[in-house]
Amino acid sequence: VQLQASGGGLVQPGGSLRLSCAASGRIFSINDMAWYRQAPGKQRDLVVTITSGGATNYGDSVKGRFFISRDNAKNTVDLQMNSLKPEDTAVYYCYADIRQFRYGTGRTYWGQGTLVTVSS
Repeated sequence: VQLQASGGGLVQPGGSLRLSCAASGRIFSINDMAWYRQAPGKQRDLVVTITSGGATNYGDSVKGRFFISRDNAKNTVDLQMNSLKPEDTAVYYCYADIRQFRYGTGRTYWGQGTLVTVSS
C-alpha cells in the first residue's frame, strides 16, 4: 500500500491551493483519512480528519478556510486550502487507516509529504 500526495507549492498570502492524496495497492477498505502538517522546527500537527462516512474534524487554526473531501471509490482524499497565511507554511502529510483484508485490522499509512509555502 502506498499513499501519494501532490499539489504543494508556493502561494501568496490569501491564495488557495488544493492537495490530493491517492492510496494504491491491496486495499479492502479505508477507515479514517486525514491531513497533518509539520512546520520547520515544530511537531507534526493534525489539520483535519475525515471518516469513511464523511464526518470531519478540523483543527481550530484552519476552520472555515480548509475543506477536506474524499472519494471512497477512488481511495483519494483532497484538501482545499483557502485564505492561506504564512503560518500555514509546512510539509503536509496525508494519512490513512487502511484494511488490506476483509478479516484483518487497520494499519496506518503516511504519504511522503508535500511542501506548502505561503509567502509574498
